[in-house]
Amino acid sequence: MASYKLDQSVKYAKSHEWARVDDDIVVVGVSDYAQDALSDVVYVDLPEVGDTVTAGKQAATVESVKAAEDVLAPVSGEVVEVNSALEDTPEIVNERPYDAWFFKVKPSNLEADLAALMTPAEYDKFVEELE
Repeated sequence: MASYKLDQSVKYAKSHEWARVDDDIVVVGVSDYAQDALSDVVYVDLPEVGDTVTAGKQAATVESVKAAEDVLAPVSGEVVEVNSALEDTPEIVNERPYDAWFFKVKPSNLEADLAALMTPAEYDKFVEELE
């Protein structure tokens, strides 16, 4: 049994980001598995509103007491909002990884990008193979 939580309402990237479709916007964060591997998150560097992000490419950075890791965009498009609360309280990524979203994207190729992501069951199997 997994020691991490899965959110059944999101799709997952192999790089451990999650993507939740909310109308015509995609909300992006990092999985519970990723935040657990990072341990204590101490800093988050977010993209700027108006930035264009590309699926599979760096869009943000998350730093923990262990390491700094790139946060890859799970979908391509324009950043329309960032979670500025993470600048002052990055630890909420550890406490509530599926509420502590990083940024929101107006996708440019939603259908194709979502097709490349994993369902919660596929992600769970993928993580089990990593361990």
